Amino acid sequence: MAVTRKQVRKVLNQKIVQLNDIIADIDSLLTTMETDYYRVSIFGSARIQPDTAPFQQVYELAYQLAMRGVDIVTGGGPGLMQAANMGAKDGGKDSRSIGLSITLPFEADTNSHLDVKRQHRRFSSRLDEFMRISHAVVVTPGGIGTLLELLYTWQLIQVDHIRSRPILLLGGDKMWEELLGWMRKWPLAMNLLSEKDMRHLIICESVEEVITHIEPEIAAFRKNQSLEPTELEELE
Repeated sequence: MAVTRKQVRKVLNQKIVQLNDIIADIDSLLTTMETDYYRVSIFGSARIQPDTAPFQQVYELAYQLAMRGVDIVTGGGPGLMQAANMGAKDGGKDSRSIGLSITLPFEADTNSHLDVKRQHRRFSSRLDEFMRISHAVVVTPGGIGTLLELLYTWQLIQVDHIRSRPILLLGGDKMWEELLGWMRKWPLAMNLLSEKDMRHLIICESVEEVITHIEPEIAAFRKNQSLEPTELEELE
């Protein structure tokens, strides 16, 4: 008896569902395993050069976070990613500089300031790893890729697919004010998102302001890490 296309599609659909369930289970397991260190993902443009104010600002931010024992996670490339990884390497011995690189035809290699390098072929898996291993996100000036990372983080928090975490917008002159102004003028005014959603994004004027927002998060994380398993179960 010949197998019909409908039967083949049904089997394939079942296999895809099973595969998605396996991936979700693995992702959940990896998330549990990746909770020993407080990590901040810093997103930003690959096109910004070292002799610019944004580069120096991102370097200083990563340096200050690394001095506090925080791991820094970037896309591992040039520009503001390089600034963050460089600051992480220079900032302290108790933190790690992590790069989640992506295979691109126009980006030759990762920057030279990484302690940990993980290669991805797809943006989707790379974005998921950013979400899995980070506890806070700082978004600095960037283009389509940076905005994708911002919106992906924001959307997953909105639908409770990841734990809520600070999303801090730094630099770019009026870039973030105008973006949030547009969000309020159009999607928010049309009831396509809520005021609660808007409160997930925090514009910071300086490195010091970012640190002020993140330090209580670091302290709370480390306090929870020091609790015995029975104490954690009681909190839950």
